[in-house]
Amino acid sequence: MPAYQARLASGELAPDPAQAAATERLQALWRALLAYDPAPLADAPKPAGLLGRLLGRATAPARPDPPQGLYLVGEVGRGKSMLMDLFFETAEVPRKQRLHFHAFMQQVHRRIHGWKQAHGESADPISPLADSIAADAALLCFDEFQVHDIADAMILGRLFEALFARGTVIVATSNTAPDDLFKGQPGRDAFLPFIALINRHVEVWPLVAARDYRRARIRNLPTWHVPADGRSEAALDAAFAELTGQTRGTPTALAVLGREIEVPGAALGVARFEFNQLCGKPLGPADYLAIAEAFHTLLLDDIPRLGPENFDKARRFIICIDTLYEHRCKLVASAACSPDQLYERGTNAAMFERTASRLTEMQSQEYLALPHLGRQTPA
Repeated sequence: MPAYQARLASGELAPDPAQAAATERLQALWRALLAYDPAPLADAPKPAGLLGRLLGRATAPARPDPPQGLYLVGEVGRGKSMLMDLFFETAEVPRKQRLHFHAFMQQVHRRIHGWKQAHGESADPISPLADSIAADAALLCFDEFQVHDIADAMILGRLFEALFARGTVIVATSNTAPDDLFKGQPGRDAFLPFIALINRHVEVWPLVAARDYRRARIRNLPTWHVPADGRSEAALDAAFAELTGQTRGTPTALAVLGREIEVPGAALGVARFEFNQLCGKPLGPADYLAIAEAFHTLLLDDIPRLGPENFDKARRFIICIDTLYEHRCKLVASAACSPDQLYERGTNAAMFERTASRLTEMQSQEYLALPHLGRQTPA
């Protein structure tokens, strides 16, 4: 891709044979998609016969030979998202969208809920939902494609079948190969047709880059900024830009036990919170676990001095740091003082000693070199 070659020439990127091979495949797809703009699919007839009614599948005829999509799979930090973003930015497709896959599924669940509220619980939302998505995007680019939830698994097969029938082209990045999606989870047998569908409509491209560029970037960043003033805020702005290539993240939400945790800004596995947004609200271990699993790096602004007078916030902060530490999440923060001075005296000061020790260790090069432990899928 010319955009990739330009970054190499400028010295912004280092030569990497695996990335270079992936760009050639992306460039081939770029050419195949020039001015790609499939017409809307006519309303499909309702499923006919007993088998059709039982399956409830979209019966729209498949479009002839839409371009085959691409599924970039590999370990974290190998440049998958960067390559997909370069492709997306330059793709000459009139209708295209780039989404984090978790945010896409949040939208899907909301739209299905709204459809059923308007048309009744028995109404099938898949065909109209696919019509709406395909009308907005002939090219869909998904970052961090992953399936952990049984509700998502049950929706995806029918929805993607309908999208492919409407000519939608999918490009995705993932740490998990399609054949390993939802592996070890109850009900996976019902998910296997979706895996087969993905393998038919996208080319799976392993990206086996030798270097973890994401960890290399964070190992070059200062991670603890004192005091929490305008200069520290600017440092966290710069860290977010360095880690994501974006000046600010997109607000999103994580589903936890039937409710949602608001994430003020997120991009490419990096989330940013104010201290009070993370520890001033009634969040618990399950909430911090969801955050630690979803994001490899957390940027946290304005950690105050802690003590008995704000111990509820201190207690949540302790739980949060323990959870981030156990999942090897990286932390870039601004604070009123150094970790060992955050909670120096008063009731529960001794309890905070381990947290201070972990905060110090989380700044070390040894810790920053560790891979993130996201959601652990059973073998």
